[in-house]
Amino acid sequence: MPVGTQATVKGLTQRDLSEDLGVKILLANTYHLVLRPGHELIRELGGLHRFMSWPNAILTDSGGFQVFSLSGLRKITDQGVIFQSHLNGDWHTFTPESTIDVQLAFGSDILMVLDECPEFPVSHEYAREAMHRTLRWARRANEHYRSKISESGGAAHELAARQGLFPIVQGSTFRDLRRECAEALVELDSEGYAIGGLSVGEPRPLSMDMVEATEDLLPRHKPRYAMGVGMPAELAEYVARGVDMMDCVLPSRNARNGCLFTSEGRLIIKHTRYKNDSRPIDEKCQCYTCRSYSRAYLRHLFLSGEMLYAVLATRHNLRRYLDIMREIRHAILSDKFPEYLRSAREACADAG
Repeated sequence: MPVGTQATVKGLTQRDLSEDLGVKILLANTYHLVLRPGHELIRELGGLHRFMSWPNAILTDSGGFQVFSLSGLRKITDQGVIFQSHLNGDWHTFTPESTIDVQLAFGSDILMVLDECPEFPVSHEYAREAMHRTLRWARRANEHYRSKISESGGAAHELAARQGLFPIVQGSTFRDLRRECAEALVELDSEGYAIGGLSVGEPRPLSMDMVEATEDLLPRHKPRYAMGVGMPAELAEYVARGVDMMDCVLPSRNARNGCLFTSEGRLIIKHTRYKNDSRPIDEKCQCYTCRSYSRAYLRHLFLSGEMLYAVLATRHNLRRYLDIMREIRHAILSDKFPEYLRSAREACADAG
């Protein structure tokens, strides 16, 4: 899922995403949209789909990760979290119930529960405390969400029928806590399940281990979502561990910073070797950028600070990620995923 934090994927229009790249679902962020422009305004203007003119599905994060990254600007209680806006210093409160109400105001297709995302490293004692708080919040959020659905009628009921609420498995890098959390969350019988607290500074193999820790516990007939991952070479690895959905800012953020992902590995466009290079970013890629522009031109745009560079680079990087996921789906449907995974690992070893 491309990340559209502020109801936009930086550098691309909604038409670029849905029609040209074939994106079926993207992510928006509750924390940022509550602060600006506000969920009530978005509700008044017809919900997030209409507000941003997006025809396909939207998943909204509860904002928990952003709030807990504020460190000195927030206070955690069992009721929720009180935090100070990074924009103007105003104080806000997120509770399990309020974040559900906000996401219902957005009209999100997939809603996430409020969770506590500890930093890395953290002690087993604190990780356990945060995990149990996450469980309590998940139960409260689930009860509030179900009550709201039962109360809705008409168009609101139709919307609720296609929505889903995902609780989030936490437990830091401790296998026993991850499993305890997953076992408890399965009792909620939710529409899907997320694995959070990854990509917060832990070694990548440890991130994979934490996904593996819950694979046999989370229902295989429901979507499983690894939050905030990963590099192109890691996508197949997460799928091999039972993950169905992923999101990551890397394709768009790295594009803007001059890092392009190709079938041959990473390409840093500012390097002098590309000054006279007439080849596309990736000769195997069929995106608009690769069909139309050379490495030399993109390097010129990047060094000149031209906004067109970010547009073209983001389009390519997202296409690369989406192509990888399409390859994975095809390999699964063709009963060839083990061969695909082995080939991907060999390519990664050769590039490394």
